[in-house]
Amino acid sequence: MNDDKEPQGNPWMKSLLIWVGILLALVAFVSMFDSSSRRADASAIPYSEFLNHVEEGTVKDVEITGDVVTGKLNNDQSFRTIAPSDPQLVQRLAEKGVNFRAKAEEQASFWMILLYQSLPFLLILGIAFFVMRQMQKNAGSGAMGFGKSRAKMLTEKHGRVTFDDVAGIDEAREELQEIVDFLKDPTKFARLGGKIPKGALLVGSPGTGKTLLARAIAGEANVPFFTISGSDFVEMFVGVGASRVRDMFEQAKKNAPCIVFIDEIDAVGRHRGAGLGNGNDEREQTLNQLLVEMDGFEANEGIIIVAATNRPDVLDPALLRPGRFDRQVVVPRPDIEGRQKILEVHMKKTPLAPDVDSRTIARGTPGFSGADLANLVNEAALLAARKGKRLVAMKEFEEAKDKVMMGAERKSMVMTEDEKKATAYHEAGHALVSLHVPGCDPLHKVTIIPRGRALGVTWNLPERDRYSMSMNQMKARLALCFGGRIAEQLIYGKDALNTGASNDIQQATDMARSMVMEYGMSERLGWLRYRDNQDEVFLGHSVARSQTVSEETARLIDQEVRRFVEEGEATARQVLTENLDELHRLAEALLEYETLTGEEAKHAIKGERIGRDETGGHRHVQIGVGGSSIPKSKRPGGGWGDPAPQGA
Repeated sequence: MNDDKEPQGNPWMKSLLIWVGILLALVAFVSMFDSSSRRADASAIPYSEFLNHVEEGTVKDVEITGDVVTGKLNNDQSFRTIAPSDPQLVQRLAEKGVNFRAKAEEQASFWMILLYQSLPFLLILGIAFFVMRQMQKNAGSGAMGFGKSRAKMLTEKHGRVTFDDVAGIDEAREELQEIVDFLKDPTKFARLGGKIPKGALLVGSPGTGKTLLARAIAGEANVPFFTISGSDFVEMFVGVGASRVRDMFEQAKKNAPCIVFIDEIDAVGRHRGAGLGNGNDEREQTLNQLLVEMDGFEANEGIIIVAATNRPDVLDPALLRPGRFDRQVVVPRPDIEGRQKILEVHMKKTPLAPDVDSRTIARGTPGFSGADLANLVNEAALLAARKGKRLVAMKEFEEAKDKVMMGAERKSMVMTEDEKKATAYHEAGHALVSLHVPGCDPLHKVTIIPRGRALGVTWNLPERDRYSMSMNQMKARLALCFGGRIAEQLIYGKDALNTGASNDIQQATDMARSMVMEYGMSERLGWLRYRDNQDEVFLGHSVARSQTVSEETARLIDQEVRRFVEEGEATARQVLTENLDELHRLAEALLEYETLTGEEAKHAIKGERIGRDETGGHRHVQIGVGGSSIPKSKRPGGGWGDPAPQGA
């Protein structure tokens, strides 16, 4: 350990000693000119006083050098004065019997004069050179190092990542295994005419493990691994990005075979011609240089480019063609099997209680990415540590899952009895609709405890992995959206409605509009897409040609959206009107227990007694749930919360 620390301390100590030396030289230089003047000032007297001493006969010895008169008084006190042009000075000294002598004025040599005059400038230039050299030690950070690459070479002797640490994305790992085999034994493929791939593009949502995959490639192949972000290329100075690309490939050539990993390549690889300045901006120059280095006249053998992005739709087509990125590897959100493997990887360093089942946790976390699952395990460990436990139990994982998906409990929030009762009926309406309308996902949990921005949450989860939704399922979700508002309307009347259903209305409107404009579920509008792809807009230019609609078509779209919304509202109203007694029983159970699982809600609407464990916690009920690759904002599961009104 001591050997590792010494190289880190030596450069710092060396810089400190150099700065101390510069300060000492500066002090010596100033004191050299200042000391003689101080000595001269200490013995200097006015010329008039000197003449008075001569008249009084107290001058013992005098030496005249030009206009400077020095000497001693009778008491051996030295003096110095400047004599003006006084032709009678010699006569006065002779009359008073003063011993005097004349001395020729010494002329300084040319080299001494040059040294004295140039020494300050040499000192300033030396300090400036030292500062610039120190700044250039970190490539790209100095005043003269803008064109240096900021790529860092990773040599992980400890904490090395391999494919064993990458779980849940087996297909992507297999795609990249061939690159590792190429780097380990290139002759195996060369004798059959195969060439090493130029690059691999990792595409996936944030948190799916793209960067971890790139590190695993380097760890498996045991070759130099350069890492850089796409934003590190572009600066405010023209030509800097292109220079850094050239410097990066020069470094890579010296260490070939090697891997260069460019994270968030969409920062520099966007479509050309969509920027400002007639397309000749700094970003496009950097992209052009990158295209040339990857596949130009000069071959860069042994350099594999691995890039990652979650925005492949904005990348330039020239960057994606074979010869540059020969393969595009999709890194998806893991399914239930993948989530279980990822959880087991992250649970290795966590002491677990015997009741922890990774399979059950994986089934209850649909749509979670690898980063989400890592956060879930960490939150569970923090909750157990907060309670003073030595092992992380299943209860902590359930609480952590609720916290991650629904938000933290707002225990300090004070609600009146009327607000609490209104929230109970609202959430009971959502839950009752999900239990009676075919196509709704199974009810997982319903609570009236405020979480995050919501006063209450109804949580539905799918039974299995789901990658698409049918029209019946989307209509069922529309009815589920309006269950809370209609329940309040049936209990309190139309005039007592509040702002709590704003999020439900927004979700229902967005879903109905997507059904009409994107999914072709309207018979009157047909199988046409009417919505612009706003995700592909860059600097005011849409990558895909936008679809414009006439006023008549826009009016028809609004009519169809309203029709879907009204159908969902009617379905929810019918269910709640026919089962009003069940609504009352479920709301009363929520007011008593505050949180109910799906099975407990079914017991409550039948009027049966709800069982609880001895500690007063919720009875653990295993519910068969699966996963989804659909993002959280659009996936079929999820909670139905009531955002708190402003000021709450």
